[in-house]
Amino acid sequence: MSLGPGTADNAPIAQASAQGIVFLIMAVACFAVLDTSVKYVGPFVPILVAVWFRYLFQALAVSVVMLPQRGRSLWQTEHPRFQLLRGGLLLTVSGLSFLGVQFMPVGAFTAFVMTTPLVVTLLAALFLKEKISMLRWALVAGGFLGALLVVQPGEDVVGWASLVPLLMVFVYAWFQILTRKMAGTEDPMTMHFYTGWVGALLTSAVLPWVWQSMPDIQILALLCLIGLMGTVGHFLLILAFARAPASTLSPYLYAQIGFAMLCGWWVFDHVPSVMELCGIALIASCGAGAGWLTAREARLPLTPPEP
Repeated sequence: MSLGPGTADNAPIAQASAQGIVFLIMAVACFAVLDTSVKYVGPFVPILVAVWFRYLFQALAVSVVMLPQRGRSLWQTEHPRFQLLRGGLLLTVSGLSFLGVQFMPVGAFTAFVMTTPLVVTLLAALFLKEKISMLRWALVAGGFLGALLVVQPGEDVVGWASLVPLLMVFVYAWFQILTRKMAGTEDPMTMHFYTGWVGALLTSAVLPWVWQSMPDIQILALLCLIGLMGTVGHFLLILAFARAPASTLSPYLYAQIGFAMLCGWWVFDHVPSVMELCGIALIASCGAGAGWLTAREARLPLTPPEP
């Protein structure tokens, strides 16, 4: 029986998209473990020490594994300035994230981070002059309303602490825009190499002023776990976006909320309130709706200009 025209041609695309989805789900699971570990070690070591472990682990792991195989080609790039900028953006995101998760439950913090795709839409309209439909604006507004529901019920989130995750989301949005732009032309391992060493070198420059001895072996092990999860998670993220378009992957980003809520319950015995659950559901619904709308628009045929 014939599969019909174009079916065989579409098979590699479908397979690549499926691989991208699997890589993305694995990546967000790593990020949930990372955030949970960061929240746990926060009271015991300075935040910058945790950030340093995260980036030094990545830099050394990528270098030890890949330099013998790739040699000089590992650091060869068409856009060195973009590599440095991307590394700086991710370092800023990590610092704000490691700080922000100390003031919020892991699940609620993750839900707040999940407004990033909506912020990307906002930034695209303001700075890239992309035309945004009224439906998209409604989804953005709904996502931000959900974020308010997540943050407001937490009595511990007051003052400047409530602004940390908001600032992190805006920086993370620019990081995602740059990552998608570079993923089509840059080698994933080269991106990973630069990201790790930019973060490791910048944090090492100020580490002597904040360093303290490790309280115990468990904290040291968790700091190494933070480095491992960050390294593996971001490499999987690069692989995912290299195999599938953002419109395909976006709905699956929200699996991280489920992983984070599970980790928060298991480690910290935190059960979200009704208001938090409503906010999380609103964020996930609006974000997934925006992803579906993008995929739908991509499938619409172009309308020829009128004579």
